[in-house]
Amino acid sequence: MVKNIYPVDKQSLRRLVTQLKSQLSATEKQCEADAVFSQIEQNKWFRQSKNFAAYWALPDEMPTQQFIEKWHKQKNIYLPIVEGDTLIFRRYEGFEKMKKGEFGIQEPAGEILNNLNLLDFVIVPGVAFDLQNNRMGRGRGFYDKILRQTDAKKIGIAFKCQIFNTIPICNTDIEMDFVFRS
Repeated sequence: MVKNIYPVDKQSLRRLVTQLKSQLSATEKQCEADAVFSQIEQNKWFRQSKNFAAYWALPDEMPTQQFIEKWHKQKNIYLPIVEGDTLIFRRYEGFEKMKKGEFGIQEPAGEILNNLNLLDFVIVPGVAFDLQNNRMGRGRGFYDKILRQTDAKKIGIAFKCQIFNTIPICNTDIEMDFVFRS
């Protein structure tokens, strides 16, 4: 469901989306995630990829864990780690090699990806997306900074409640190449 009316400032929109996502049951979240990842698996960018980045989802984000587990032995998957004000990506080598990072997020301990241009695509989390493939994150700019450094396809994933006709953006926000939603 695409929403026509939304708060005009980013902080209010973040609060609204947090509220909307909190109303989703675990079953609803997983059903929407299954639909999104099924679309991704059928996409030519995914089928042709060897190296891609994803993220280990927080409880309020689209669950990525099953997808990562399913594909990490066939493809090189890199997950982000926050270091100061930037993200670095490390190779995912299985859950048993994960550890809790700075924000309580599970992080991989694998090799660091030093050349972001080795990535075929990046699955990017977001708070809200619009029909023009704009993305609004949590407000720290971690992904916007890193996405400027790669030519990889930028893929947003979202629950239905995160999609709006338009969202507030600024000149530092990086547009997605495509947004998958259920």
